[in-house]
Amino acid sequence: MNFNPKKNTSNFILLAVAFAIVSLILWNTNSFFKKFKEEERLKMEIWATAQSELLQYSEDVDMGNLTIKVLRNNTSTPMILVNKNGSIKTNNISEEKVKDSVFIQTSIRKFQNENTPISIDQQGEHLATLYYGNSEVLNKLKFYPIALLLIIILFGTVIFFFFKTNKTSEQNKLWAGMAKETAHQIGTPLSSLLGWNEILKTEDISLEITKEIEKDIVRLETITERFSKIGSLPELNEHDIVIETQETYEYLKLRSSKLIQFSFNSKVENLSVFLNRSLYNWTIENLVKNGIDAMKGKGSIAIDIIPAGKYVNILVTDTGGGILKSHYKSIFKPGVTSKKRGWGLGLSLVKRIVEEYHQGKIKVLSSGKEGTIMQISLKVS
Repeated sequence: MNFNPKKNTSNFILLAVAFAIVSLILWNTNSFFKKFKEEERLKMEIWATAQSELLQYSEDVDMGNLTIKVLRNNTSTPMILVNKNGSIKTNNISEEKVKDSVFIQTSIRKFQNENTPISIDQQGEHLATLYYGNSEVLNKLKFYPIALLLIIILFGTVIFFFFKTNKTSEQNKLWAGMAKETAHQIGTPLSSLLGWNEILKTEDISLEITKEIEKDIVRLETITERFSKIGSLPELNEHDIVIETQETYEYLKLRSSKLIQFSFNSKVENLSVFLNRSLYNWTIENLVKNGIDAMKGKGSIAIDIIPAGKYVNILVTDTGGGILKSHYKSIFKPGVTSKKRGWGLGLSLVKRIVEEYHQGKIKVLSSGKEGTIMQISLKVS
């Protein structure tokens, strides 16, 4: 993995600037909230002063326009006024709720938590206690920083996935380009091999030798076709899954060590599935070779085909050392490998072939000291 100091420094600076901007917005919002709360407190203290003047006079006494205006002007802050005799008056609370004594007591406790009650006194005599809650505007403002944070997190997530998708797309283009170039490079010596094999047929050489060479040439042509299809949408045709799997099985069996015991079993004689032959065979080949590597060249490989309703399951079983359960999903990620050699692309390509190209599923069905079972599930046509 390449490390670019300038790029990493730039990313760090951008992250620091973004963090500073977010912190500044939150600090400013918090300051505004506190200022607004102080203004509301001052307004309520003025209201309490006007109320104290009202309480010490009888209702028929003219209190003047200013006092009446102050008392009537507050139309947003919910208030509960508890007089010294226990009587209760409310303001900006619906009439239906005022009749509910439980609601009033609950509101008083709530208002006490939100704001310190104001004691209304006159000449040293306690007249009433004012309990008031936050206004609607203040309540909305209280949740503004949370909403802002959620928006920022959402925006950051969108940006993260955009760059991640963009990076993945670039990597896919790179792998596709490398694969197509590999297919192109293989094509030249492959043509020569075809020619040389035709010359060998004219010589006094056993036909069994030329037939085996032909099989390997066909295999190279298949590999070339596989690489050439990476990066493009492959064509799917109806094929017998039993025959396709068995052909790959037979080819691998003949070219594997005698220390590997192969077995093939199918619950059905034939079953049609929409496949891309070369890519499906590549998938089976990858799974079998991974199993052989896990067994370190000695053990048993079994391939089973089991119908399951609208799907067919292809099981590849080995007697290797097994896979940790925590690694069941990570083994399908590019670059993840337990081998000393290799790039860890085999299973990631297998997953892509099965799930993206064939709309199927692949997973580790089970794994332990006795071995591992890989399961491919494909829709039956």
